[in-house]
Amino acid sequence: MLRVTTILGCAADAALADRLHDIEHRGGLETVRLTRSDMARRRQQLRTDRGSTVALMLDRDATLQNGSVLWLDDERAVVVLLDEPQWLVLQTRTAADALELGYFAGNMHWKVKFDGERLCIALDGPRDTYLQRLAHLIQRGCVTVPDEAGPGAGSEPAPPAAHGTVRYIPVPHAH
Repeated sequence: MLRVTTILGCAADAALADRLHDIEHRGGLETVRLTRSDMARRRQQLRTDRGSTVALMLDRDATLQNGSVLWLDDERAVVVLLDEPQWLVLQTRTAADALELGYFAGNMHWKVKFDGERLCIALDGPRDTYLQRLAHLIQRGCVTVPDEAGPGAGSEPAPPAAHGTVRYIPVPHAH
């Protein structure tokens, strides 16, 4: 078990990037995927993508971020990756429908972003829960759901949504 009490830096730091690159080529780079809520936790037990156990015991002033380097020696490195949420993408028929959807999403305190004329809602729970909350808009025809399966949430970009559809898109981390 690796015991981590301090963050060594960020993978993007020039001083660490070359070492991490070399370790990755030798097969020693391990990652830990964390949600935004787990990033706020200072004490937790984690498992890397290669099965190693990490006991995280950080001080209160430590801040985890995407790319935080938790472990670094000559053989191995452990880096934090932010596990971005899936996005439910909604497109409305009219400007009035868009206003109603935006007002509703705000009242629900949903995390949203805009993709052109589409509203993207970060899923922090089951997709069906969001669709149930949006049922009144869907039933009125403001938003349609053409395919329950929808495009997968793989790492490849999803094709553009047709007018009035709901689907998932993978969204890369912005910073």
